[in-house]
Amino acid sequence: MMIREDDTLQKQFAAKQLIWPARFVYIRSFKYDSEMEIWVKNKPNDKYRFFKTYKICALAGSLGPKRMAGDYQVPEGFYYINEFNPRSLYHLSLGLNYPNASDKMLCDLSQPGGDIYIHGSCVTTGCIPITDGQIEELYVLAAHAKDMGTDYIPVHIFPVNFNNARSVAYLNKFLANFNEFVPFEKSMQNAFYYFEKNHQVPPVIVNSKGEYVIEEAHIPVAAPATSSKTEGPVARQLTHPVQPVKEEDLAVSVDKLPLYPGGNPAFKIFIDKLSADMISELDPGQRKAFVLMEYIIDENGKTIYANAISGGNEKMNLKIEKAFTGMGLWSPAIRLGRNVPIKLKQTIMVEAP
Repeated sequence: MMIREDDTLQKQFAAKQLIWPARFVYIRSFKYDSEMEIWVKNKPNDKYRFFKTYKICALAGSLGPKRMAGDYQVPEGFYYINEFNPRSLYHLSLGLNYPNASDKMLCDLSQPGGDIYIHGSCVTTGCIPITDGQIEELYVLAAHAKDMGTDYIPVHIFPVNFNNARSVAYLNKFLANFNEFVPFEKSMQNAFYYFEKNHQVPPVIVNSKGEYVIEEAHIPVAAPATSSKTEGPVARQLTHPVQPVKEEDLAVSVDKLPLYPGGNPAFKIFIDKLSADMISELDPGQRKAFVLMEYIIDENGKTIYANAISGGNEKMNLKIEKAFTGMGLWSPAIRLGRNVPIKLKQTIMVEAP
């Protein structure tokens, strides 16, 4: 794999006029957008240059930081790779140093959780999954940087891509209901725009309260998002599924995660088949689509709600929603000895051969 990916990456770097191998690698991940950007450079004072974007295959939890074990939440914040695992159950994996200094002060000290990885296999219980081919590339990129003396490969996990007006609108809606996260997300925004301006990793300090302290950034005023009658989210306003369970009644922390019938391998087969079935629904000339689904598994293990919140077209999204609500009974999530409903997220990647 190392030999194969070395050859592939060397060609990709040459095509983008980048120096191979990269001594410095910077990874920034956007939860709501289901994307992971890879930036590289070779000298400490060089500015980072963009290499490529990977699509995140699946998501768990909601926006906001991780605060305890079993909350099914992907962390947000400033981390680095501290483990290379070539024998992962999820093909290959890169471990993150969660909980970091901030998390250790702000999360549940008795059960902060851990074992957060970027890994393959496109399934997750709170990690950041990408495809097997993508984790092979990223693993080799990171391994070369490590071998060249970079002990701390930064991985910054943002709630949204702040350049995406629709994603920022979703974040603002989230913060209106969970205003305790406003200062936290402000620091994430500052870090994002620091990098946008300087193309250098922002210096981050953790103060005595566990808060991130980052240089205030100039935040551009975004133009209002335009809409079209044929655009996916606008066209779906009349058919938008109604969530049958109030957000506050959904579990945010569980002792046992829900399990698809047959386990994670069976769920991956379901997702792969669904992706293949949707190829025929791509728009004319379109070769790839990413549909972000949110769905609720109730206390009986039934999928009672499925909604395509981004990506895809009308027909594709409706078919995927129908497939999700038609799933067999899951083993429900368990919290304090009883079954509880929980909301999950999953990205469906549809790609023409």
